Amino acid sequence: MATLTKRSAQGLAGADDARWRAVLGHDRGADGTFVYGVRSTGIYCRPSCPSRRPRRDRVAFFEAPAAARDAGFRACRRCAPDATAAVADPWVDKIRRACVYLSNVEGHPSLATLAARLGGSPYHLQRNFKRLVGVSPREYADAVRLRKVKGRLRQPGDITGAMLDAGYGSSSRFYERAVPKLGMAPSVYRRGGAGMPIAYAIVDSANGALGRLLVAATPRGICAVAMGSSDRELVAGLSREYPAAAITADAGALAAWTTGILAHLAGRAPRLDLPLDVQATAFQWQVWQALAAIPYGETRTYAEVAVSIGRPTAARAVAGACASNPVALAIPCHRVVPAAGGHGGYRWGTARKEALLIHEGRVSGKRRAGR
Repeated sequence: MATLTKRSAQGLAGADDARWRAVLGHDRGADGTFVYGVRSTGIYCRPSCPSRRPRRDRVAFFEAPAAARDAGFRACRRCAPDATAAVADPWVDKIRRACVYLSNVEGHPSLATLAARLGGSPYHLQRNFKRLVGVSPREYADAVRLRKVKGRLRQPGDITGAMLDAGYGSSSRFYERAVPKLGMAPSVYRRGGAGMPIAYAIVDSANGALGRLLVAATPRGICAVAMGSSDRELVAGLSREYPAAAITADAGALAAWTTGILAHLAGRAPRLDLPLDVQATAFQWQVWQALAAIPYGETRTYAEVAVSIGRPTAARAVAGACASNPVALAIPCHRVVPAAGGHGGYRWGTARKEALLIHEGRVSGKRRAGR
């Protein structure tokens, strides 16, 4: 699932050939349509940059400067690709204003209403919003309202008030869209998970670089997998996430799952198939499913994951989805790396990410060698 189909790979190769010709020709007409990064220098440029042309095998192409920055490149001071992009792409300011409007407006404006306010057709607004933000205007508005209702549910007052303040026009719409993403009843969520039983177990990861491993679960499935240097640190983190839940240590109840995760770490179980109980937006789930399909011992770049889910310009949003992953290893976000090289960031520390990748690469290499 995470690998490109033959057809899409051919399409990308063709597009990259055209971009390379634009770079070789210092084509000013291509400025604003893409930028290119040079792996040997870590710098990204616009196509017409007057600098000496790099070797083709050292070049990576990006739809926008933000994607190049997320991949670890820095802007060229000579051609100023960020300034070029801002001038060449009039949608940047429009989409920024759309995000502000959707974050503050009451109710749920239609795409036609949004387009009339900002200028342009609904079709082009939808297309450019997805290109620049990574999700549709509706998905963005849903995420904003979900964040608002979560905040209001934490405050005094009734659930109906929280629902209306967050922009849900009716209780049916609230229970249809927001409640499934809360992962629990609104009355339970507002109390920080009060009454929800969460069992956890902490085991040694058998890898000194990873430290201790916490696995926690509700009756529905695993809600957290975390790595830390001490048991106290791990339990404190779980308590912050669910401040009013009934959290208890129960190694026996989680024995099968902790054993499976340890076997996966050791390379004896290349794939993990665990029941999960985690809250996420539609986009996050889409990214996480793509991550789960990355084979043991392999990696993908943020841009490659974005392409695999049909969102080629959403590399930055993919990075955000990786950073929000609450279940280490079960959703292998450590297998996503910057196109510019290196290991990139990791919620549980870059040293752990590096250790995981080195270990998985070693185990996979032995497997291929027949040992």
